[in-house]
Order: sequence, then C-alpha cells, then structure tokens
Amino acid sequence: MTIAVTGATGFVGQGLLDLAGREGVPVRALTRRDQPPRDGVEWVRGDLEAKAALRQLVRGAEAVIHIAGVVNAPDAAGFEAGNVTGTLNVIEAAKAEGVPRFVHVSSLSAREPELSAYGASKARAEKLVRASGLDWTTVRPPGIYGPRDTEILDMFRMARWGLMPMPARDGRASYIHVDDLCRLLLALVPGGEAVTHMTFEPDDGRANGWSHYEFARAIGWAMGRRPWVVHLSRASLERAARADGFVRRAKAKLTLDRAGYMSHPDWVVSKGALPPPDLWQPRIPTREGLKATAQWYRENRWL
Repeated sequence: MTIAVTGATGFVGQGLLDLAGREGVPVRALTRRDQPPRDGVEWVRGDLEAKAALRQLVRGAEAVIHIAGVVNAPDAAGFEAGNVTGTLNVIEAAKAEGVPRFVHVSSLSAREPELSAYGASKARAEKLVRASGLDWTTVRPPGIYGPRDTEILDMFRMARWGLMPMPARDGRASYIHVDDLCRLLLALVPGGEAVTHMTFEPDDGRANGWSHYEFARAIGWAMGRRPWVVHLSRASLERAARADGFVRRAKAKLTLDRAGYMSHPDWVVSKGALPPPDLWQPRIPTREGLKATAQWYRENRWL
C-alpha cells in the first residue's frame, strides 16, 4: 500500500511521515523543493498548481491524504487559490488516476465560514470533496500543537515572558496533539462504511474543551511559569493584528482574518462528529503533550 500525501513538508505532514515510517507504510509525498532522502518516502517535486506532478503523485496510490493548504494569506484570493483551487486540482488528479480513497484535512473553522476568509475557503473545499464522487472522509481538526509547530509557538514564547494575551474569557476551544491527529489520518485510509462520506471533528478527549484561560495556564505550566492572562475583545485583537502586521509584515501570525475567528466563543468539537471510538481515540493528554512540546522547543532552540 502506497499513500499519496500533500503538505508532507509541513507541521502535520512531517508528523504523518514519522508515523508512516514507524508503521512501515510507503508514502509518495509532494514537495516544492528538493528534500533529503528518507526511508519509505518517494518525493515528487511540485505544488498544488502543478497538475502533471499531482498525477505523478497519486498514480498507483491506494489513497490520498490531502493535508496541504494555506493558513495565512494577504487576502481572500490567496486562500481561494491554496485551499479551494488546490483541493480541486488534487481531486481531479485522483479521479484521473483512478484513486478512489480521499482523506481530506480541513479545519474546524469551516463550521463558521462567515467569520473568516480562511474558514470560508475551507468550507468551499469541503463542498468540492463532497461532490467529487470519491470515497471521501473529511477531518476538521481543532487547534493542533506539538513538535515543529510554528503557529502556537508564540504562545509558549509569551508564557516565558509571563504575559499571555488571549481571546475573550467566555470563549472555549478544543485542541489535539499532532501525533494523535496523524494516527487518525492513517486509521481512516482503509475506509469502510463507518467512515465513508463522513466529516469528523477529533480532539484530545477533554469534554467541553478548554477555556482560553485554562489553556493559557496549561502552557504556562508546561513552561514552568505562571503567566498573567489578559483577555482581549475582538476590537483589541484587531488592533493587535494591525500591530503584528506592521512589525512582522508577511510573517505576522495574528492577522485580521484570524482575529475574526479567534473572537468567536465556541471552537469546541461537536460531540456527534467524533470519530468512531473503536477506530480511534486520543492517547496524549494535553497538559503532558504541551510539556513535551515545550521541551522539544527548548532542545531545538526555538525558545
């Protein structure tokens, strides 16, 4: 069995390659630039716009795991190109090469597409997958954390400084460790009646998720600190986003688009959308996972 993977050089993709290597699952992986040799991985040079490369990627594969996407863009057109058109190109390659199984990594933000251009693009990509005629399963992860992650890294840095700005106090969100998410993606590859044409929202198993205050304090604990947690309104988040954009330009992590969905009070996974428990259950408690992530950041000099 060979699995074709997009987004293999990213945070989740690297975790999936690690797991596939441990499980002895051969992977054909898309990459924009040359990569060092890796046991069990065949690299295919290209991106989501390169239709010939996409057909080469999926040719003869048992399934496609589509992880690649755009999480940060200067405008809606950037999200449309990366998340909508890119997904359509992968679908068309899979259909042209006769690959029936398609595991699509979306986002919990697709549940509220009116809040952000990112979420809207993910929702449109989901519609394309549902209409594809493929044997599809969509996974909407909540907040993902773990080694190699650059998105939540700033929260660890702020905890080290002792001050953590967070969204409004009444908001709640779910989280999942990257290793648990990758186990689910591989578990979904064989398909079957229980998972075909289904959309799942996995998490760490914590009922009703985490309040923003609880999660900030958990990161502080992982860093050996007790940070002061400051809750920001949407207007304050937008001001902070403008400041981040002014200072870090294209590298800014807090954008106006993100401020839109961060201020939404409910990013807890839906109970009815959890994966079948006999197929997958989370193994990594978030407090322990955060502590191990902080250690990885330190060992690799990211902090």
